[in-house]
Amino acid sequence: QVHLVESGGGLVQAGDSLTLSCVASRRTFSAYAMGWFRQGSGKERDFVAAINRAGSTTYYADSGKGRFTISRDNTKNTVYLQMNSLKPEDTAIYYCVAELDRYPGRDKNDWPYWGQGTQVTVSS
Repeated sequence: QVHLVESGGGLVQAGDSLTLSCVASRRTFSAYAMGWFRQGSGKERDFVAAINRAGSTTYYADSGKGRFTISRDNTKNTVYLQMNSLKPEDTAIYYCVAELDRYPGRDKNDWPYWGQGTQVTVSS
């Protein structure tokens, strides 16, 4: 089991930047692939980005490529999502996810551990 707590959400204007953080409870944080999903109002919960255990490989949805960067600090049990050039369509609840061992893919059903989410609202 791993407990995930997100922070860093808020209300920003289009074009602004925001960095989300997710702290994991487990000392074996480095054993988990980590990721982010998001869900806008009335929309499906979609993959945003993921990173492997060592932080050497990253994966992005097309919606965030070139604007979002996922990273992790295994000494702090923390994964980050830096979001630049935010757009109103980025408005959503952002969820931190974890999977023991390897990156399982972009299907939300393949990620067993979820945080409570943090709201990001981008005004136009």
